[in-house]
Amino acid sequence: MNYYETIMSVLNKWYRGFAEATPRLAVGILVFLLFLTLSTFLSKVSVKIWHRFFPKSKNTSIVTLIKVFKFLIILSGAFISLEIMGMGGFVLKFIGSLGVAGVIAGVALKDLVSSMFSGALISVDKAFAVGDYITIKDVSGTVESIDFLTTKIITDEGKKVHVPNQLIFSAPFTNYSASGQRKVFLDIQISNNQDLEKVSDLILNEIKTFEFADHVDDAQVFIQKQSFGIFYMQARFFMKSGASINKVKSDALIRLKAKLESEGILLATQADLAPQVLNKVGAE
Repeated sequence: MNYYETIMSVLNKWYRGFAEATPRLAVGILVFLLFLTLSTFLSKVSVKIWHRFFPKSKNTSIVTLIKVFKFLIILSGAFISLEIMGMGGFVLKFIGSLGVAGVIAGVALKDLVSSMFSGALISVDKAFAVGDYITIKDVSGTVESIDFLTTKIITDEGKKVHVPNQLIFSAPFTNYSASGQRKVFLDIQISNNQDLEKVSDLILNEIKTFEFADHVDDAQVFIQKQSFGIFYMQARFFMKSGASINKVKSDALIRLKAKLESEGILLATQADLAPQVLNKVGAE
């Protein structure tokens, strides 16, 4: 009987405790559901208001910001509900007990968390978007997608590169599509027995015929240096947005070479350089 009375006493205590806690549990659940419904309603209304006032806007930054506020409202409702149910202290102690584990996990997952926050910042900052041509460190290409942890880039060679988002905000990056202009640099070597002024005019006039060139009146030709009887020249011009820079460089060099050769001007070669080197070595 002693065992029976003990068991019944425990069950009776649990029953009374549950009966006393039932109203608080019910109120806490209702409060949480209220916050959940309110957050969903407010987020939908905010998005509709934004699209009504800015119907042509394709910027999703405000939508991302609304989602953040929705999460904060739900989180606040959860803490209030737990406090009503009398579990607030328990939850705080439980979170406190995870402090050491949280520090360890924070160190171990530092790069992962950094990439996650960087991905969110890219969506808010809109430094670049899908379809833009960008350069991040040594990677250049077209943005295929901006994901939670990485940004996928299709390079000019057709390779898909996954760039961690944290690298985007830890080093300078360039968005060529933002201005719609990208400059091409072509290095050309000419022998010193050629008319350099004529060569410059021929190059500039030929660039003006390029269908892949943009703002052709801003094209430039410079003489960078002279060494062993060879003049090192550089042609610069803007290419049209969306074109492949490797294809543009290749086509431009082929056409410039053909144009110069048609005018009797040959590009300098190693054969042109060899006699100059031999003469200098003999003189020494």
